Amino acid sequence: MKHKSELSSFPTANKLLKFALIGLIGCLGLLCLYYGWSFGPGSRRSDEEASGSDGVDPLFGGFVLHHDLDDLHDDQEHNSEVPKSLPICDLRFSELIPCLDRNLIYQLRLKPNLTLMEHYERHCPPPERRYNCLIPPPLGYKIPIRWPASRDEVWKANIPHTHLAREKSDQNWMVVNGDKINFPGGGTHFHDGADKYIVALSRMLKFPGDKFNNGGNIRNVLDVGCGVASFGAYLLSHDVIALSLAPNDVHENQIQFALERGIPSTLGILGTKRLTYPSRSFELAHCSRCRIDWLQRDGILLLELDRLLRPGGYFVYTSPEAYANDPENRRIWNAMYDLLKRMCWRVVTKKEQSVVWAKPLTNSCYLKRDSRTRPPLCDSKDDPDASWNVSMKACISRYSSKMHKERGSGLAPWPQRLTAAPPRLEEIGVSPEEFQEDTSIWHFRVIEYWKQMKSVIQKNSIRNVMDMNSYLGGFAAALNEKDVWVMNVAPVHVSARLKIIYDRGLIGTVHDWCEAFSTYPRTYDLLHAWEVFSEIDERGCSTEDLLIEMDRILRPDGFVIIRDKPAVINYIRKFVTALKWDGWLSEVEPRVDALSSRDERVLIARKKLWDEGTSEM
Repeated sequence: MKHKSELSSFPTANKLLKFALIGLIGCLGLLCLYYGWSFGPGSRRSDEEASGSDGVDPLFGGFVLHHDLDDLHDDQEHNSEVPKSLPICDLRFSELIPCLDRNLIYQLRLKPNLTLMEHYERHCPPPERRYNCLIPPPLGYKIPIRWPASRDEVWKANIPHTHLAREKSDQNWMVVNGDKINFPGGGTHFHDGADKYIVALSRMLKFPGDKFNNGGNIRNVLDVGCGVASFGAYLLSHDVIALSLAPNDVHENQIQFALERGIPSTLGILGTKRLTYPSRSFELAHCSRCRIDWLQRDGILLLELDRLLRPGGYFVYTSPEAYANDPENRRIWNAMYDLLKRMCWRVVTKKEQSVVWAKPLTNSCYLKRDSRTRPPLCDSKDDPDASWNVSMKACISRYSSKMHKERGSGLAPWPQRLTAAPPRLEEIGVSPEEFQEDTSIWHFRVIEYWKQMKSVIQKNSIRNVMDMNSYLGGFAAALNEKDVWVMNVAPVHVSARLKIIYDRGLIGTVHDWCEAFSTYPRTYDLLHAWEVFSEIDERGCSTEDLLIEMDRILRPDGFVIIRDKPAVINYIRKFVTALKWDGWLSEVEPRVDALSSRDERVLIARKKLWDEGTSEM
């Protein structure tokens, strides 16, 4: 018979054992949850974590990532392990924009200021939460309708959203018509069509021949809050290129519609950060009922437009504040008029729904203001061209002494400015002779590219083009005779060159290719990457991540042109099948020229159209 003390210890021991088992089960559950999340098809771990787990990376199913591409030829054993396929993301991610994913904001428990629109700004996933899968097209996706027919109609299956058609039914934004969506060319303040509205504005400004380009002196336009970009679409016939800008907001997919139509456009928001364009980039900014509070924070949003406009640049404002007589709209108009007067802007013309302001040509007005006048002038140390992840400043950016002296930007009218050496070349240390040589070299390079693709390019099969490392814009300039538009991307470390792009009458943006680009999936027909992979590899960023990102933004049947050193091309070529870029392939060793910093090879690949079941269509 056991002693009483011994008997009483058994329940305690049982309880301890029970708690221990429960704790063990809980720990095992957490571990399963962690590894299930880490290795799931929707996200990936960082390279550091992968290398700490016997070199296995969940993205490439056991393939060891290489960050020194020059050593690849010495590692044939691992090279042979490149996968033949990559996982496909769930269909619910068919419109994923990684750095503009509001679900990520909630998951990371970020606290953006909603009043300042910070939730529409870029918030990129950390390495361990990046997607390791190919973005599928929506059900029923078709190769996009080709330009110029696409200006007026797109396949409904490609962007299956009809909310705007219902909401804006009285404004002629868009109309659902069977398996297509039509775009009559209307807008909130131009129901009768953007074409008539543009002519009316040209007459207000007394531009010759009612042509909005004003004899070639207006070329670059920023359309803020652009809707589906019909204003920009109809400006093209005036030899004006508008960068149509809108956020990924409650007007769902407006920029996606614009890009599907083949209209130059991009996602962006006037929030807390500068827009990613250099100073003095646009001759005109346009806001038609863009619903922006221009008076907030001491006029900081108008001051951002001021930074971007060239000397004498226009701001076209079509909104109730310009014409309505109720007390609230009168209050806003008076406050806005007073603010812009203190910024040295003047009213050029005002008629019916629209008012047009103009910036001063020189610094003279700024220098005559009382030193206590608000908004103040920016500090002389402020770089008005710095734009990547730079906060807006509530101050006026002065013109350079050269612009002040010359009373303007000194640019030739379009189209001469495309090939004329712009005055700001000296700011980036490039001579006019080097500029002309660059233009000639890219003219030859593009001819060679098109010779390579001649057998597979169909008429108007390429419309939306991206140059991922635009340098001075020579690639885009060489495409000027083709019916395409080019998004010129200046990598962050050479962002100062982007001002030359704009001075040539082209458009572009600054970007860091270690992150995802701010655009919808399937929005570009051709991606040109010159030395992009070498540059990100030197910074320790993932080649594989960039390949998956390029696939995300490339349309089915679209092309990639990758020009880089042989080791890079050899490495990338091994992923072509896994990426489904083997619809057509060409690889050549190009002629050495003055821009060749090393031996180069050119790989051109075509993306296949595949369905949600990963089989080819």
